[in-house]
Amino acid sequence: MSELQEPRWYVVHTYSGHENKVKATIEKAVKTRGMEDHITQVVVPTEDVVETTKTGKEKTRQRKVFPGYVIVKMVITDESWYVVRNTKGVTGFVGPGSKPVALSEDEVITMGIELTEPKIASNNIDLEIGDTVEVAKGPFSGQIGTVEEINLETKETKVCIDAFGKKTLFVVEFDSIQKI
Repeated sequence: MSELQEPRWYVVHTYSGHENKVKATIEKAVKTRGMEDHITQVVVPTEDVVETTKTGKEKTRQRKVFPGYVIVKMVITDESWYVVRNTKGVTGFVGPGSKPVALSEDEVITMGIELTEPKIASNNIDLEIGDTVEVAKGPFSGQIGTVEEINLETKETKVCIDAFGKKTLFVVEFDSIQKI
């Protein structure tokens, strides 16, 4: 095969409700097969929605912008197509006759996908168990805590924070904390 082409964004159709599982499965397959150069990103576009509960309180939750779809940045080769197409929960690529059609850059931007997101392979986060961190986003913004556990697959960490007068463990996404 000649030089590797530039990865493009493609839309993959999934069973509704399986988007996150499909994303995790593709990312795991990419790591185990060493295909980080072929499949660079997998995204399930979400948005924050404020809902009012029965008790009248406002609650923010994440909602999938395109239920039943996962967006994949990849170079189409026989192997990369096979990995994505044969992932459990995937029904096919979006395009005529299930032939993948790349999205334009404008379409990607319109979908709200960050064009500069890190590659799947970027697990070299500068974080270790025992590190002191500050929560940068969310209800505990500004709180200082200690890293107790790190999950590279979900890109989350368990941080022990002194909250409500006692030590409490919270699950926080990597991009919501800063190492001190």
